Amino acid sequence: MVWGFVTCGPNEALVVSGCCYMKPLLVPGGRAFVWPTIQQVQRISLNTMTLQVESPCVYTSQGVPISVTGIAQVKIQGQNEDMLLTACEQFLGKGESEIQHIALVTLEGHQRAIMGSMTVEEIYKDRKKFSKQVFEVASSDLANMGITVVSYTIKDIRDEEVSLRVQKFPQFIVAYVHIPINTCTINTNKYNRLYVCSDEDRLYIPFIPAFFS
Repeated sequence: MVWGFVTCGPNEALVVSGCCYMKPLLVPGGRAFVWPTIQQVQRISLNTMTLQVESPCVYTSQGVPISVTGIAQVKIQGQNEDMLLTACEQFLGKGESEIQHIALVTLEGHQRAIMGSMTVEEIYKDRKKFSKQVFEVASSDLANMGITVVSYTIKDIRDEEVSLRVQKFPQFIVAYVHIPINTCTINTNKYNRLYVCSDEDRLYIPFIPAFFS
């Protein structure tokens, strides 16, 4: 049984409940006095959690399957009492791995939804727009659980159909055509689809013969 003065570091919060409190006393990174028998103290982690958000083979608004990997930093908000109380209601007694899983599933759902609402060109050419949409929608949803999204960025984008063709018939890849964005119309047919956008002023499109199908 824990009683007397109890302390915690800046990466966790104390949750004291029982006699004398209509609602739990929340102490992020501090100390509190706990009376034996009539009060109890629990802890909840405020650590920043890094999540790798995988969305394999999701169809865009044009029906093109691509895969996206995002990296998100999330944490339980300790400086906002209302959000901390909400997080305690949702996660008190759960381990950090369980909290990570719940946040990851939520982020995966929103990432897939945004992928399905955009075209391949939009996702490749405007990663900031894609990241912003995922960040805003996920932040709103996770805030209802007391979790803050600190950051979200795209790590990788893959065109699954082209990747499979490249792996199956590498000898038929003739070249990668470099086209300035401001002078080209992006061809998104089945055999010459936008594949990689590695900088702001050029597109990198694989040239694949028609018999490559």
